[in-house]
Amino acid sequence: MATEIDQEKAPAKLKIVEDATCTFCGCVCDDMELTVEGNTITKAKNACVLGKSWFFNHHIEDRPEAMIDGQPASYDEAFDVAADVLFHSQYAITYGLSDTTCEAQRVAVAITDWIGGNLDTTTSVCHGPSGMAFQGVGEVTATLGEIRNRADYLIFWGGNPAESHPRHFTKYSLMPKGQFVPNGRKDRTAVLIDVRKTKSAKAVDTFLQIRPRSDFELAWALRGLARGIDVDPSVEEKTGIPLEQLVEVMEGMKRAKFGAILFGMGVTMTRGKHINSEAVLALARDMNRHTRWIAKPMRGHGNVTGADNVVSWSTGYPFGVSLTRGYPRFNPGEFTSSDLLARREADAALIIASDPMSNFSQPARDHLASIPVVVLDPKLSDTARIAKVAFTTATYGINTTGTVYRMDDIPLPLRPAFESPFKSDYEILKAIEARIRKRQLQAVS
Repeated sequence: MATEIDQEKAPAKLKIVEDATCTFCGCVCDDMELTVEGNTITKAKNACVLGKSWFFNHHIEDRPEAMIDGQPASYDEAFDVAADVLFHSQYAITYGLSDTTCEAQRVAVAITDWIGGNLDTTTSVCHGPSGMAFQGVGEVTATLGEIRNRADYLIFWGGNPAESHPRHFTKYSLMPKGQFVPNGRKDRTAVLIDVRKTKSAKAVDTFLQIRPRSDFELAWALRGLARGIDVDPSVEEKTGIPLEQLVEVMEGMKRAKFGAILFGMGVTMTRGKHINSEAVLALARDMNRHTRWIAKPMRGHGNVTGADNVVSWSTGYPFGVSLTRGYPRFNPGEFTSSDLLARREADAALIIASDPMSNFSQPARDHLASIPVVVLDPKLSDTARIAKVAFTTATYGINTTGTVYRMDDIPLPLRPAFESPFKSDYEILKAIEARIRKRQLQAVS
């Protein structure tokens, strides 16, 4: 029998987790092989530099289960205070959701519905314009697997995948050998459209450096060429790209057997916003007169696509949804959280796996700091520091099971590496929901 000293010196138990899912970015690569020693991930086979940072820098922090007004508290105490805050609110906002599981997202939607609040996700500050464009012109879409196996012409627009999504190039789009592109990179033509020369420019065949705020004009010129319309050469004055070069790109696009436009926030967060996205999506639609083309947004957070899906199937809209009248209403600018807070309309907030205090406008942050806030986050974020109630949570994908959506709307299961002493977002939200329902039933009885 080992003595206590022997047990203390005993090495941590080694565990291998196969087919683990990385939830750092929207690629949600599910082929990780994690080596776990105790509560530490020591190896992450197949992970990119961002994935390795995600896994290796994860540690169980020495923090209380929750904090109320900055003081340590138990989960049970915090559940009651959080429920009181939300139950007594007149116009609460629920925001975040992009870095948690679909199961937790569903409960967050339910809580917002029970209290008649406003529901929003981080989509509203990234690819929200794309969500609006989908409603306007639709989406010609495909999975990343189809892109990997079929795409012989790729256009990366307004993004820098080499640094933001490193494995997108190597696993899904540019480099891998596929069923109909057996030679991988040699069988593909790649174009990058951006306002500056990033590291991604080194990986493509053609780099179009457009002038800032001219994405719409460029997309519209390409649409004209796709439809056989004579485009005025003055397009160069606006976009910085000669018409001859656009004609050359269009000819290559028409020759493609399967093309994909993969666009980032350089399209959605510049002048034009959802009109830019509509133009890009419409270009993909127009190209189907000639051959097969699709267009997909490059999503950032690990489960932001899941948030869009859950909120959409629950309310009919992807973000910026008001449930104050007992039925969903959608109006970006009116019901999006950054705008609501800047106008000082919300009187309480439920922030899940997000940190608006670090990236919202100053007026929005000032108001957020002045109202009672309930925060769920594995880290002590800037928002958690100003919260009325701050819950310490387990990290999804590393400590908890559940479901997430890849950027191409494919749901994937999570295989946790090790358990956390803290509760998951789902468990905390279910406990808050139960207490809110109890108070509501008591109020009507």
